[in-house]
Amino acid sequence: MSDAAPPERFVLAVDVGGTKLAAALVDPGGRIVHYDRVATPNPAVPDAGGRDAERLWRTVRALLGKLVADAGDPPLAGVGVGCGGPMTWPAANVSPLNIPAWRAFPLRERLRALYPGLPVRIHNDAVCVAIGEHWRGAGRGRDNVLGMVVSTGVGGGLVLGGRLVNGASGNAGHIGHVVVDPDGPPCACGGRGCLEAVARGPALVAWARERGWRRENPHATGVDLAADARAAQPVAVAAMRRAGRALGVAIASATHLCDLDVVAVGGGLSQTGPLLFDPLAEAFRAHAGLEFARGVDIVAAELGQTAGLVGAAALVLAQDHYWSAG
Repeated sequence: MSDAAPPERFVLAVDVGGTKLAAALVDPGGRIVHYDRVATPNPAVPDAGGRDAERLWRTVRALLGKLVADAGDPPLAGVGVGCGGPMTWPAANVSPLNIPAWRAFPLRERLRALYPGLPVRIHNDAVCVAIGEHWRGAGRGRDNVLGMVVSTGVGGGLVLGGRLVNGASGNAGHIGHVVVDPDGPPCACGGRGCLEAVARGPALVAWARERGWRRENPHATGVDLAADARAAQPVAVAAMRRAGRALGVAIASATHLCDLDVVAVGGGLSQTGPLLFDPLAEAFRAHAGLEFARGVDIVAAELGQTAGLVGAAALVLAQDHYWSAG
């Protein structure tokens, strides 16, 4: 009888995004040991026969098969996925707003059929980022953490008492739809003045264009806006201040409601550093009136582009903290 240690089992983690599909094998300590990515097939409108939906699924399946094969077919402990919403949770029939080909696509059911006998767990992509930051990033060792993603949208996830809060439909922590300006711009959700409507990258670009920024270049993006802000272009700087103030107001409200230890802010816009975080801190100080709220640490997320994959893996590897469904 051998006394050799059993082979280490990895989680197959997946991040389904509008521009890329990323996958990784994650070890029990939360380290990514193999990684691969491909562009997301993203036709503007799915055809009536569902061929585009199946094409996207074949791309996901091929990516996962190649990753596992390239790693030497190691034993798997399960599959964890972060995917844009909305979705039914925990059944994970997904309808990502940035992937029109999938509408009520049975992603969890398909993955269960592909990996029979393994746990398959899927959550919102921003929730997975928050989980990753709590488990192995800026919020590790703290019990009450709000993780945020500020990019083409604004999303988040909430950990209280050391455990992920799901809410009635799996959407708890959705800070992008906290209202920061009741008279502000309309939001895609149907509301008005949501944080996402003010602070997401495309909204800032539109706001800056209305004020003369790069009108000669219709293809300029949030990346260009951030670059111009670093170069002290006045409209671009004002756009970053607008985003930072909105974030500070929303974080003050969330901290008063949830009594947080840490807020970890990630996503592309967070890479602008003080241009975003200075006005954020200023607005937070102006709106966080209660003493307990003023003690929260507001920091940049640590894990960068891998946070969602690490968080997706934690749905399996640290299920007592992050997975309460079947």
